[in-house]
Amino acid sequence: MDKIKSPLIQGHKISFADATVNDAKFILSLRTDDQKSRFLSKTNADIIAQKQWLEAYAKDSSQAYFIINDYNGDKIGTVRLYDIQESSFCWGSWILADNAPVHASIESALIVYSYALGLGFDQAHFSVRKENVSVFRFHERFGAIKISENNEDYFYTIDKDSIKKSLNKYSKYLPDGITIYGRE
Repeated sequence: MDKIKSPLIQGHKISFADATVNDAKFILSLRTDDQKSRFLSKTNADIIAQKQWLEAYAKDSSQAYFIINDYNGDKIGTVRLYDIQESSFCWGSWILADNAPVHASIESALIVYSYALGLGFDQAHFSVRKENVSVFRFHERFGAIKISENNEDYFYTIDKDSIKKSLNKYSKYLPDGITIYGRE
């Protein structure tokens, strides 16, 4: 699990590509959109700062930041795996563009979990803003358990058994699993 990046992960109808400096404008367009970013940590709208962050990210082996693409190669979102704690990973920075197909949310979550299990992770941990009702309900349908909360956030974990049950339950969205390209 010391290397969690992959250049390309192919799902059923979408794929994940490792984020590069060339994705800075797209990432900022999502992260600075008032509606899409209302439940995320604030991002500076400075394109130079975003490019610098992506340059530093390219050298950082402790996280993976993906651009979600549809089968036409159009960018439709982002997702990130980070904060590795033994056999648990955190995932977030999950934003889908307005042009994302309806299946993209569930398929992208399944890709995250399938990929993480393949890397050897046994569970995930993450937080969701309390106001983000549709997202925390989404995670709870997958089997995530709320373990604590603060004024703004609920904190969740999901174990390997619950992940596997969700991969099976929603298998029509990822019928052939994932294919990983370019991983050493």
